[in-house]
Amino acid sequence: MKGRRSLLLMLFGATLATACSRQVPDSEPATKAIPTYSASEFFETTSYGLVPAGGKAFSHDGRFILMNSDESGVFNAYTLPVSGEEPVQLTDSTDNAVFGESWFPEDNRILYTYDSGGNELNHVVVRELDGSYRDLTPGEDLKAGFLDWSDDGRSFYLVTTERNQRSFDVYRYSTADYERELVFENPGLSVGSISRDGRWLALDKPRTSADSDVYVVDLESDDKEAVLITEHEDNIAYGALGFTPDSRFLNYSTNEFGEFNQVWQYNLQSGEKSMLAKADWDVWYVSDSPGGRYRVTGVNADARTQVTLSDLATGKDFELPGLPPGDLNSIRFFPDDSMVTLIVNADNSPSNIHLVDLVTGTSRQLTNALNPAIDPAHLVRSTVIRYESFDGLEIPGILYKPHNTSPANPAPALVWVHGGPGGQSRKGYSATIQHLVNHGYAVLAANNRGSSGYGKTFYHLDDRRHGEEDLQDIVYARRYLETLDWIDGESVGVIGGSYGGYMVAAALAFEPEVFDVGINIFGVTNWVRTLESIPPWWEDFKESLYDEMGDPAIDAERHRRISPLFHAENIVKPLLVVQGANDPRVLQVESDELVAAVQANEVPVQYVVFPDEGHGFRKRENRIAASEAYLEFLDTYLRSEN
Repeated sequence: MKGRRSLLLMLFGATLATACSRQVPDSEPATKAIPTYSASEFFETTSYGLVPAGGKAFSHDGRFILMNSDESGVFNAYTLPVSGEEPVQLTDSTDNAVFGESWFPEDNRILYTYDSGGNELNHVVVRELDGSYRDLTPGEDLKAGFLDWSDDGRSFYLVTTERNQRSFDVYRYSTADYERELVFENPGLSVGSISRDGRWLALDKPRTSADSDVYVVDLESDDKEAVLITEHEDNIAYGALGFTPDSRFLNYSTNEFGEFNQVWQYNLQSGEKSMLAKADWDVWYVSDSPGGRYRVTGVNADARTQVTLSDLATGKDFELPGLPPGDLNSIRFFPDDSMVTLIVNADNSPSNIHLVDLVTGTSRQLTNALNPAIDPAHLVRSTVIRYESFDGLEIPGILYKPHNTSPANPAPALVWVHGGPGGQSRKGYSATIQHLVNHGYAVLAANNRGSSGYGKTFYHLDDRRHGEEDLQDIVYARRYLETLDWIDGESVGVIGGSYGGYMVAAALAFEPEVFDVGINIFGVTNWVRTLESIPPWWEDFKESLYDEMGDPAIDAERHRRISPLFHAENIVKPLLVVQGANDPRVLQVESDELVAAVQANEVPVQYVVFPDEGHGFRKRENRIAASEAYLEFLDTYLRSEN
């Protein structure tokens, strides 16, 4: 859900995909020699993505799909013919990543966004019919984004922080000439979605990490007051998901009625509420197709997503035909509900775009992402496991076992820590993990306490305990690995990015003898500074952030206690640090100072800085360089321990 649940994940973690699970059997041990592939070969696999919710994935005539791809080495926008012909590149960036947001409803113009070197200060640009570009959100030090289209296609809505760098105001732009009108001056809430008739705006307010609200604004009213629709007592989380196509209802998620999120509907005229979807796991989303015939429901079920596609005309559920095993995500319909495009992703198969004709019941795969030099049979499928932590709490994890590993040929291993801290490691393709596993390293991606997807109690077990109990879950991940007879228990490292990078540094500083090496990828090392320097566009989340992590004005002593930088003299095991110079969330100085402190210990430390990246690496050449650095470091300092 937006707001509360995703706050620290957005700040210090990776974005979760919205996916649908189609069962993939666990991998069988290989019986023949498996060749090793280079990082370059893994990352020559092409990454594909579709437009976000609210964007139009199909061109007005249904002939093309707007997709994003790094085929050129940098993400750009492409047209993908539904006929199966080769895609055509629309944007020509060679440095900054470009992401297509939407087709225009009646011609082949597109909207796209870009930032500068990963600084996250996005601009929204229109690509005209003649191929020229026009920045719709010019200016310095602002962050902008696409929101949605009006029902009649004559206007679209963008958000921008140009007024004060903090609040996302909502503007309506004319499709014809791009003249704009301010429709909502945001007092400091998080913009959720806008109804297709342009009348209603949904806003989120994360008050604490456990408590949040949803507001609705009638944009046709004189005062445009944000009206609270989730008045409640105690700690309950609510988050706006989106309006129905007829603009009569707002779908929102809540954990009011148990451990897991349900989806409810709010009647915008009567104010009545009704339950729409529930499950034994978090219901991630419920959305209706543009024509209103189909409803898609996604449930986050134990690191997989189960999707139900319902035909509202017949009242029956059905499975999309002809799709390979894997997770489905980014499900986007043609406006008349006649066809749908989506992405299928599995452990051993990177994301590919598919087209399903809902009239004929046929489907077609439109892309082939995996580098043809790699045999899919050489990739590894993961297994969902559980292990006990120090206090008996059951910790979920995703385990990758290299081919041909056995008690006679044990593998060195890595504990992988996700970002967030409220993120979740999930089944699905990862070039980095497959590269490491292909070279003989087992990987256990641990979902330590505080991870999302396992109920609100589990999620809040790390509140104001970061670097303490959750760190012990990572320590006990190693102990679990040592019980497996095919693991070399003498060679176990820890790796993670963002908050996961923090956990790596914390493990080496506070449990210095547990892990044999650590790889810290743009991780927080000084919580005092990080919490005082969050980007201004996260201002509306500050109260919730401070509730979970602690207010620097009050809790600075604790922040120093859990910050690895102030205890770096304890680090005695080899360390690799990787950082983007333009990172606005975890500043480069965090990594600079940690590296200098560990060097002072006369401990092996390697440092890789990408001058053209931010919080996450988008350029293929940089992802290759990072993955090569991980493997070289591990081969030098972990495998040599055997």
